[in-house]
Amino acid sequence: MIDLQPVKGTRDFFPEEMRLRNWLFEIWRSASVQAGFEEYDTCVLEHEDLYIRKAGDEISKQLFSFEDKSGRRLSLRPEMTPSLARLVLQHNKSLSFPIKWFSMPQCFRYERMTKGRRREHFQWNADIIGQPHILAEAEILMLLISACESMGLTKKEFNVFINDRRILNAILSQINVPEELHSTVLVILDKRDKISSEALVAMLEDTGMSAKQVGQLNEFLSNTDLKDLEENLSDTTGVEQLHSLMDMMDTAGCSGYLKFDISIVRGLSYYTGAVFEVNSPEKKHRAICGGGRYDSLLSAFGGETVPAVGFGFGDVVVLDVLKEMGRFPELPRKLDYTIIPFANEQVGIALKIAAELRMRGSVVDCNFSMKKMKKTMRQANESGAAKAILLFPEELAEDKVVIRDMILHEQKPVKIADLIS
Repeated sequence: MIDLQPVKGTRDFFPEEMRLRNWLFEIWRSASVQAGFEEYDTCVLEHEDLYIRKAGDEISKQLFSFEDKSGRRLSLRPEMTPSLARLVLQHNKSLSFPIKWFSMPQCFRYERMTKGRRREHFQWNADIIGQPHILAEAEILMLLISACESMGLTKKEFNVFINDRRILNAILSQINVPEELHSTVLVILDKRDKISSEALVAMLEDTGMSAKQVGQLNEFLSNTDLKDLEENLSDTTGVEQLHSLMDMMDTAGCSGYLKFDISIVRGLSYYTGAVFEVNSPEKKHRAICGGGRYDSLLSAFGGETVPAVGFGFGDVVVLDVLKEMGRFPELPRKLDYTIIPFANEQVGIALKIAAELRMRGSVVDCNFSMKKMKKTMRQANESGAAKAILLFPEELAEDKVVIRDMILHEQKPVKIADLIS
């Protein structure tokens, strides 16, 4: 017997679920377009090296990789940012920077499944490439906030928790952790909420950090006040940039959304500046979105250093959150007309009427079940059609049909010529 279940970690989308997915996608697309972003896409298959390059990242261990018939090592894309970097590097001489692009790719990761985690998911990505100023972060964050509000979330229900990698790097430098270990340490720190404190200490010491350095690091990370942190750091670049960004967001009318959170690290090694996650104020869920500045990624692939800011916003977690909050919209199937013939010889005229109405922009279905009136009308009600077009022999003999309003439960004969015009 063939296994009829979807592959573990993947999903099927029935029509009702597709309506919900399309609703979410439309919010993402509309918010992006309104903010001046342009849509792009890339191939779902990439060379494996595109992801292996980022040493220390968990994502390198989560690839769906294989060797094709030509001996090339390929991978299903686990995220979109490296593909975007490849695209920009390939065409950088013809691009006019800064560019604002977005995409909604399907991504694949072979990872342990937990609540909010699947092995495939759709992800809204938005990036600004070529803008070194923090106004790129401001535009990206305003786009995120706009989309969350369009989903029905309020300021009391979500926050943008934000930190800066330069703050974390400054802390590590101040306690004399070698620079070549910074990326490895930060990847470990991203696991703080997922593992025990004992396991975290052990992993940090395995990198070569001393027990004293681990203690000093934990002392810094226990400080949740940005101004107090600034007073204790010799390199305050990251703190100053974060202050400026928060001030800019307040001026833009987004006061109260951003919250400084030193625990925000993000697990990908290519981040270089601000990093952020969107979650409920109490962090009751897995983060529904994450991103930041990644100025060094393009240079890691052999190109010039190009400033970049972006985020990834998955569909799985946010739909789980909206469902839990009772915020799913009502999305019934919508038809303008359902055409109901009652005999085989009426099929041709039913198709002709349907074609004429569709040419004029109406959404039309035909019910060719040829069932009795009671069952047919029940199907018409369930179809979501606003009106039913009933083909009765008496009316057809006069080139007429009966139009039934499915909401008002009223009906009347109408000439076919008048209907299709």
